[in-house]
Amino acid sequence: MEISAISTNFRHNEQIRISPIFLIDADDNKVGSTSTAEALRRAREAGLDLVEVAPNARPPVCKIMDYGKWRYQQQKKEDKSRASSRGGQLKEIKFRTVKIGDHDLMIKVNHAREFLKEGNKVQFTLQFRGREMAHIDLGRDIFTKVKAELWPVSKIERDAKMEGRRMTLVLQPDHKPAGAKPPVPGGRAPAGPPVVRPPIVDTRNRRSNVTTPAGSGLNLPTPTAPAGPAASAAPTGQAAPEQQQPAPASR
Repeated sequence: MEISAISTNFRHNEQIRISPIFLIDADDNKVGSTSTAEALRRAREAGLDLVEVAPNARPPVCKIMDYGKWRYQQQKKEDKSRASSRGGQLKEIKFRTVKIGDHDLMIKVNHAREFLKEGNKVQFTLQFRGREMAHIDLGRDIFTKVKAELWPVSKIERDAKMEGRRMTLVLQPDHKPAGAKPPVPGGRAPAGPPVVRPPIVDTRNRRSNVTTPAGSGLNLPTPTAPAGPAASAAPTGQAAPEQQQPAPASR
């Protein structure tokens, strides 16, 4: 679709030589048929320009306005119309091999970023050559980097997919707000430190999830070790004292 350029070159001020003209003032009020000299006088008094906006009319239609400001606004409209006419197309970026370097990869990513900002979809095509078919995982790693770099300005329309000896990926424009964070791979939050929960106590029955020894609430006496040879045993790591042998009986 072609969009015709908006003409911004009109005769203005002393360039208007025909008289009389049909005058429209700065407030869009139709003054009517007026001499060109009178119209110029009114424009100068208002600090504006007299612009011939309809030269083919009889008499020509002229308006009092700020000509420089009007031209700037018309140029902005033309640029916006041209940008909208370019948007909505499908652009293709090709990778000839999985052995692409990081610098070359970023150049292609930057081109894709510009396409997405203009409102275009982008299809990435990765060609596998010869024995590269045995390393499809390398191709998926490349597309993972591409998706991570372009996440702020895009979303996935069709994820990485093998088509013969080619792998394709399609992204569409999706401008995220400033400060947005990419999703965590796998859809889970990173694992944090374990949570220590306090013991649960039932205040009605005085029950707790803490294990206590049996009979601890009966105020039973603590058993003591029996007296005997075992009580006098030497501590671990020390030799026991030698026992004295009884003297032999005399005959």
